[in-house]
Amino acid sequence: MLGAIIGDIVGSRFEFKNHRSTDFDLFTDDCSFTDDTICTVAVADALLRNIPFSNSLQSWCRKYPNPKGGYGGSFAQWVHSPNPMPYNSFGNGSAMRVSPVAHYFDYRENVLENARLSAECTHDHPEGIKGAMAIADCIYHCLIGYSKKQIELGCSYYYRIDTTCDEIRKTNTFNETCQVTVPQAIVCFLESTDFESAIRLAVSIGGDSDTIAAITGSIAEAYYGIPEHIKTTALEYLPQEFINIINTFYKHIEQ
Repeated sequence: MLGAIIGDIVGSRFEFKNHRSTDFDLFTDDCSFTDDTICTVAVADALLRNIPFSNSLQSWCRKYPNPKGGYGGSFAQWVHSPNPMPYNSFGNGSAMRVSPVAHYFDYRENVLENARLSAECTHDHPEGIKGAMAIADCIYHCLIGYSKKQIELGCSYYYRIDTTCDEIRKTNTFNETCQVTVPQAIVCFLESTDFESAIRLAVSIGGDSDTIAAITGSIAEAYYGIPEHIKTTALEYLPQEFINIINTFYKHIEQ
């Protein structure tokens, strides 16, 4: 969960101004949390309070209506709808917010079912659901100790990932779909050597930088953990009520 938030904060200043290199400062005054963080906190809060994902997402996004980069048009309409209905989206919003689900449940069947539920309240297109389930599945298998080779083989059930960061970097353009960005994030994780390198690779390929970094960071956290100095710095960018949810969530799953 926090890995996704860190990726979002680091990538936030590059979403509309890509940086095709792994050489950059992780945190600057231009960094901020975006909708990716708000929605990730909302999913965690829904799990903690055992309420529908849709209720929590609407509540948190209405409370923070103007994040850096804004909300997507259809999602913004959904947030303010008195009767919110899914809108057949295959955007990567379903994948960037799903990480708390993989940490919360002990069994793969429950992880995948709740990943589906967390997605389909907005992103009910098969690709939108698949993106959320694929990332939740990767995180789950990292948490139970699978090797990268095993995770790579498991990912092939969802996507072809027979490419490299170098190849993606050469031609990548801005794209917010699951079918493009989710496999890109998985490739960034697989090529990484630690948490920080995963985030740097995710930013370096360009495209939808904050969300690719958020998705990559969510997997990298589960595999590597997060260095304490990166965690401490990232939390300085967050409102206290986000930190309260994060702390409560980790205390719950560590019991």
